[in-house]
Order: sequence, then C-alpha cells, then structure tokens
Amino acid sequence: MSELIENIEDVLRFPLPVDEEFVIKKHRIEPSGENIGKRICIVTGIHGDELEGQYVCYEIARRIRRDSLSLKGIVDIYPGMNPFGIDSITRGIPAFDLDMNRIFPGNFDGDMNEFTASMIVKELEGADLVIDIHASNIFLTEIPQIRINEKSEKELVPIAKKANMDLIWVHGASTVLESTLAYSLNSRGTNTLVVEMGVGMRITPDYGEQLTDGIISIMSELGIWEGEVPKTKEAIVAYDADGDDVCYLNAPCSGIYMKEKEHGAIVRSGESVGKIIDPLSGDVLADIKAPENGMIFTVREYPVVEEGSLMGRILREKVLNGES
Repeated sequence: MSELIENIEDVLRFPLPVDEEFVIKKHRIEPSGENIGKRICIVTGIHGDELEGQYVCYEIARRIRRDSLSLKGIVDIYPGMNPFGIDSITRGIPAFDLDMNRIFPGNFDGDMNEFTASMIVKELEGADLVIDIHASNIFLTEIPQIRINEKSEKELVPIAKKANMDLIWVHGASTVLESTLAYSLNSRGTNTLVVEMGVGMRITPDYGEQLTDGIISIMSELGIWEGEVPKTKEAIVAYDADGDDVCYLNAPCSGIYMKEKEHGAIVRSGESVGKIIDPLSGDVLADIKAPENGMIFTVREYPVVEEGSLMGRILREKVLNGES
C-alpha cells in the first residue's frame, strides 16, 4: 500500500538584520514505495495582495490526502513566493517598492531581490508544469482565466483547456513582459500557465474550487493522478494580438462608478452597464454603455474612478459564437 511522503522544505533562507530571516518554503507531496513520476508546481503569492491562490494550495493538499493512493508523481506547493509582501499586504516587495514579477529571471550575483528571483527560477525549472496563480488588484475582479503569450500558444493552449477555466486569453508578444516568472520559465522550456481570477485582498472559494478541479484534471493528463477526475468545462479562447476579440470600458470622466452588471453578464450594444455619479451634486455624469454585443469578464469593484480608469472588459459576441 502506497503512503504519502510530505515535507515542508526551505526553498530559500538567509538572515536579515535584527534577528530576522527571509524564508520561502514549499510543501512537497509525493508517493512512497514506487517510481516517482512527473512533477507539477503550484505557485502563488508573488504579489502579496493577491490571495486567491492561498485557498487553492490548501485544497490541493486536502484532496490529495483524501485519496492518497491516486498520487503517482510529485506535487510541489509554494503558497508564499513573496513572504514579506503577504505579511505586509502589499503587492510588491516592501521597502524596495519593487514588483517581484518584474525582476525575473533574476541574477545569482545581484542584490537580495535579484538573487531571490534567480533561485526561484532554478527551483521551478525542469518541472513538467508550473501553474502561477494570481488575482486581480483591489480595483477589478476577473472571471477565472488563463493568460498565455502567443509565443507559447502551441504548447500551452491544449494544457490550459483542461484547467476548467472560463477563458483562455492569448496575448500578443508585445504586450507580455519578459521579466515575469512565466515568461522566464516558458523561454527555458518549462511549461507555465498564468491564472488570473477574483479580486485583490480577498478569497473567492468558488473560484478556488473551480481551479482545483482543473488542476486535478491536468494532473490526470500528466499521469500524476490516477483517481477520480472532476467534470470540467472547456474555456472560451480569445486572442488579443490585434485587439479584435476584446473591447475595453474606460471612464470618460472622474466620479463614483456604480456597476449594473456582474461577471458573465451578456450585454447588447448600447445597453447600460453602469453609471458614473457625482455624490456632491447628485448628478449622473456618464451612462456607461456596452460598445458591442458580448460578455463582461472584467468588472470594476473599486468605485472611485478617474478619467481613463478601466471599468471593465467585454468579450465580443463573435468569440462566444466560436468565430474568433
């Protein structure tokens, strides 16, 4: 009978002033008594204010323990790649005013942050799949989606279709930053999916359950899981290389945005999706209307807007009809 081997291990540990330490940890789960198969890495916490992935890390471990005999490979779970950011509820690395996802692949001989980035890449490189889980910021909420650089489309879209997401958004290469973890790993031959879902500083359990079902499905495809696989759905695939599949809602003026539509709402061209109001005068400053038929997949949650602020994104009707 196979039993699980579980270890909490240091990815990185070094001393800091005033008797403190910088520590990044991982939770490794693997079967014992048999040949170890492939390896999947569940990564989150690169941005300290994005917490949706925390629940996924917990739920993956819980489900594996519930059916331990089904695990046939290695699952590495990394809940806190930016531990100081999580502790201080900040997006970037506190004190440095630095976005951690803009310094990869790092530099082994660089400063503390560059060294950390290089060690993370070294740790993850060579895995059969890395899933990098993000949330939106505190201003916007996103339906569960995977974003892919068009350079990696051929390799990643077939995998992403097994992830139980609502949307796969393929971006043009010019819009993808080369200093992200996903770009660094994909360029080194380590397949990496970037998940965006939910909203900053919150956890949406339904989204976490949805993604966990998808991860189990992918593990089954990779031969890492031989147990029951949840029923999953195939995502809509949209392309943004020419901006043809997605249209954006930007605020025409400053004020308080009152949304009228939620995620997944189907809207018609000219239909109202929200209003910008002036609480001082009591006036409606702008009636925000859908520019085209489609589905809303990004919704502004933080109501204060300035001219140009993003209020939402709409997936055009042709994409919903499979005409992209």
